Amino acid sequence: MSDKIIQNDNYKDWSKFIFNKIEVAQTQAALKVNSEMLTLYWEIGNSIIEKQQENGWGSKVIDLLAADLTRNFPNSKGFSVRNLKYMRSFAEAYPQFPIVQVPLAQSETQFVQVPLAQITWYHHISLLTKIKDVTERAFYIAETAKNDWSRDIMLLQIQSNLYTRSGKALNNFEQTLPEYQSDLAKSIFKDPYHFDFLMLSTKVKELEIEKLLTNKITDFLIELGKGFAFVGRQYVIEVDNTDYKIDLLFYHTILHAYVVIELKAGEFIPEYVSKLNFYISAVDDKIKTPFDEPTVGLLLCASKSNVKVEYAMRGLDKPLGVATYQLEQLVKENIDKLNEDYSTEQ
Repeated sequence: MSDKIIQNDNYKDWSKFIFNKIEVAQTQAALKVNSEMLTLYWEIGNSIIEKQQENGWGSKVIDLLAADLTRNFPNSKGFSVRNLKYMRSFAEAYPQFPIVQVPLAQSETQFVQVPLAQITWYHHISLLTKIKDVTERAFYIAETAKNDWSRDIMLLQIQSNLYTRSGKALNNFEQTLPEYQSDLAKSIFKDPYHFDFLMLSTKVKELEIEKLLTNKITDFLIELGKGFAFVGRQYVIEVDNTDYKIDLLFYHTILHAYVVIELKAGEFIPEYVSKLNFYISAVDDKIKTPFDEPTVGLLLCASKSNVKVEYAMRGLDKPLGVATYQLEQLVKENIDKLNEDYSTEQ
């Protein structure tokens, strides 16, 4: 009887339901704990600000408070002088707690609210230290939560200037995609892409870069961003009895569309766009299902002329973007350095 139950599809579906319930409850509990801790830290920081302003107290009051809190709460490690100063900075940076309100891109009248409790206290400490602009900070809060980045990964994204790169790929999405898809596609692609994790010089062949990117697929997917699912490298697609090989093929789970990536080791030339357009058409006809959105193409070159790119894309009816990539960038610090920073913040 028990074997029949175990093999029964109803039991399997029910057990998955229970697993999901537990996972959701655990996530909600962790978020609640984090939210309560951030609220406490903000209230302590805000109270320090108020008392210093009301009574003219200097920074020495933080030393006194830290000593008293440590004496009264000996099992708590969060009340050091350094951490209390971070609490003060946290409250000062976010007077609208528990959200930070920032204007939408190029808008003075529309705002977006970003919940602060989406990330941990240690993420916030790093953001307060590294990023002074509140809009940029809100961007990294939202991206960290969306992509579930660790603190180290978030710091690497900051060092790679993700904020200035996001949505910067030249594209024709407004002309080739419906508005709801166009805005999303623009936000997904960046320029330039950083492939520093490959540890290569810039003078390498395309196939070598492709191979190493797929060998380090985890790092590659982090750089591409959330939603990219790897389908294949040198993906064979047949057109009129001839086999063609797509450099890299992905499926984007948020766009609900295939993404064709063509990788070129040199400078952009207009012919590359024609080839990418051909591959997009082939994927639309041969692979795409009625449930998928139009296939999107991304051409990655070592360098490009924006004018040439704009001319090459003019009149095309397939959605595609063109961006550059960098194999060696200004990001010189590594995880060891980040860990040193982290240890000094405790």
